[in-house]
Amino acid sequence: MTDLLLKSYRLGRLTLPNRMVMAPMTRFRAHEDGTPQPIVAEYYAQRASAGLIVTEGIWPSARGQAEWRMPGLETPDHVRGWRAVTEAVHAAGGRVFAQLMHGGRHGHPLSRLAADLPSGPSPVPVPGPVHVRDGGKADPVTPRAMTGADIRQAVQDHVTAARNAMAAGFDGVELHGANSYLIHQFLADNTNLRDDEYGPGTPGGRVRFPIEVVTAVADAIGAHRTGLRLSPGNPQFGMVECDPGPVYRDLIDRIDGLGLAYLHLTDDDRYPALADLRPRWHGTLIANVGENRPATSKEAGEAALASGRADLISYGRAFIANPDLPARFARNAPLQPIDTARLYTHGAAGYTDYPRMDAETLTLC
Repeated sequence: MTDLLLKSYRLGRLTLPNRMVMAPMTRFRAHEDGTPQPIVAEYYAQRASAGLIVTEGIWPSARGQAEWRMPGLETPDHVRGWRAVTEAVHAAGGRVFAQLMHGGRHGHPLSRLAADLPSGPSPVPVPGPVHVRDGGKADPVTPRAMTGADIRQAVQDHVTAARNAMAAGFDGVELHGANSYLIHQFLADNTNLRDDEYGPGTPGGRVRFPIEVVTAVADAIGAHRTGLRLSPGNPQFGMVECDPGPVYRDLIDRIDGLGLAYLHLTDDDRYPALADLRPRWHGTLIANVGENRPATSKEAGEAALASGRADLISYGRAFIANPDLPARFARNAPLQPIDTARLYTHGAAGYTDYPRMDAETLTLC
């Protein structure tokens, strides 16, 4: 009997050879201007056997740059750099979406190309200390509260970056509405203290900005090329969501009919997002069941598929050290551990030097 994870799946106009998605993971291998280094193409091409690859978070404009050496998708050099990546992935038989990640309140003048203050829904800083350029640390800065013009600009920045992604040859984009970044900041209790139409005092206020971004990008490049990632209740980087259910049910109900490529949903022990939101979502659902938990195993992925809570399963840490992860699952082969000392360095070591299974001597039961 074929494992559910290894069965093919039709995602819009794409046929995925398996149901394993490589989750977006920041690795800091961009040049200082945000252009991906040549080794980035090699890295993703090595993992092209994933049913779908979602890239690390990419800032849509310098206004949304969260950290030094994170990649961008704003300039012609960025587009050329990412085209090398998509061409390498496609040549290896893969499929790849770009994750657009606006940092919002994340960032520090010492880590931003413009050397300016970041901006978010409200002037609430991230917990400190924060990482800055060249491996240092600093106290966090208080972000500027976004004006109405700033919000409109952020929507347009996502649209422009999505169009740049298409020019770079991506199969689609994923909007990062999770894990404490800008869209999540509008959804959460402690980072959205606004008293205008985007604030909690207005019906639908918390979900207004996410919906505007999703709708604008879908209109620009096609809903079938647009995905959204959410992490209801995720407390990373000091996020507080006291009762995520009503907010996320409202958001899902408002976007369910748009025909998006997928919803990428992180489950959480404090709020069972998959169980609560899956019945409200009628499109493809990618489940991430390893956030803030042990890394997702083959068995955990199979269980989520078998339960009907998900159509696809995203794997993060396992793909870092195992570029041929689907083949390893198919053979029940052992997984290699991550070289944590070189996880966030800037070169090939700990990035593209993990061997494939066919380069190892394996003893299988």
